[in-house]
Amino acid sequence: MPVGTIESLDHAGQGIARDGGKTIFVEGALPGELVSWLSYRRKPSFEQARVTEVHRAASTRVEPRCPHFGVCGGCSLQHADPALQIAAKQRVLEDNLRHIGNVYPSSIYSPIAGPTWHYRFRARLSVRLVPKKGGVLVGFHERRSSYIADMTSCCIMPQHVSDLLIPLRALFAGMSAPDRMPQIEVAVGEIAGQPGAFDTVFLLRHLDPLTAEDMTRLRQFGAANQVRWFLQSGGPATVMPLLPEDSPLLEYRIPNYGLTLKFAPTEFTQVNPAINHALVTKAMRLLDAQPGERIADMFCGLGNFTLPIAYSGATVIGVEGSEALVQRAAENAHHNGLGKNTSFFAANLFLDCQPVMERLGALDRMLIDPPRDGAQALVQALPDADTPRGNAPHTIVYVSCNPATLARDADILVNSKGYEMLGAGIANMFPHTAHVESIAMFRRR
Repeated sequence: MPVGTIESLDHAGQGIARDGGKTIFVEGALPGELVSWLSYRRKPSFEQARVTEVHRAASTRVEPRCPHFGVCGGCSLQHADPALQIAAKQRVLEDNLRHIGNVYPSSIYSPIAGPTWHYRFRARLSVRLVPKKGGVLVGFHERRSSYIADMTSCCIMPQHVSDLLIPLRALFAGMSAPDRMPQIEVAVGEIAGQPGAFDTVFLLRHLDPLTAEDMTRLRQFGAANQVRWFLQSGGPATVMPLLPEDSPLLEYRIPNYGLTLKFAPTEFTQVNPAINHALVTKAMRLLDAQPGERIADMFCGLGNFTLPIAYSGATVIGVEGSEALVQRAAENAHHNGLGKNTSFFAANLFLDCQPVMERLGALDRMLIDPPRDGAQALVQALPDADTPRGNAPHTIVYVSCNPATLARDADILVNSKGYEMLGAGIANMFPHTAHVESIAMFRRR
């Protein structure tokens, strides 16, 4: 087997080595290590491989906490010290800004970090009947595979959810058609006035109608384990609680602002509540909203940033593509006593956004928090650098879950729209994975 020294990590957390002019991407290897590898994919200019032996370990190598690490696809970097993970993500962000966006932030923000274990309050678990493995498996997919990992615990989901993986296997093994129940979505909320207490929903996707005995088993499991069951037999419109008393919304808090936001199990919320709290605080500090200003929150969702902005006394307009989320955001604003200085409307922000900008009118500041596709149409709708600022905001805070699309949009803002990039940094929303969440600030020149 080839032996080589790992030079660095790539955007997916794989070690990079060179062999005869070819780049080798080695899973499980860390910078500075001397390793042997076995290639599983070969192309003329590169190979993908997995490490088979570490001859000289890096000081940043640690013992993975999870017994399923290396097989389960839920994590890819448990063998790397958390400080290395954060540094690697920061480098990915900076490389994307430089190579894709041709932009250079004036400053690099300190990383936003938090708990590295039991942080994942949202997850999608697969359910699979595998007689050769002794029955039903419940968990994440294996790496590079459609198979389900044989998981008995999970170190990144809340402990009480991890403890239910084995009981869930037994539950589904006794169901009428476990091979027709492919998926569980996990959504965990907080309980007001009970620190450390959780409100947990399991949303079961089932392809065949459930029998009366199935329903009874789910009710008994829910009662015994403090879990609320929701069912989904088809599209999103078919989602319903198993029991009428299971219907109340979940909720989470943003304690720095005394806010409580309600959400349905299928509605998007950040998976890591501790990092979300810190990210909101950072975004508010950068945005620096002032009483009486007009501020737009683009891709506002259910109001995660809108409400903290409104808390400052500014007038906030939230824009979101989903009518249901617009309604939820408005409800959350009223529930928190912020209805008077918030308004919301639905618009597709991936199409021509010029009409949206005209409807928004004059803005002082803007927060942008798009999905992975970024906000290209939105930033293109801003006035060009050689035209008057007009209705355009003088300050933009951009929260991103994809450094490549952030870099593309930063290129437009800096090199076409007359903004300068004052700073950028990462938030470690998904520890032990290569996912990069980041935040950046722009100001019109």
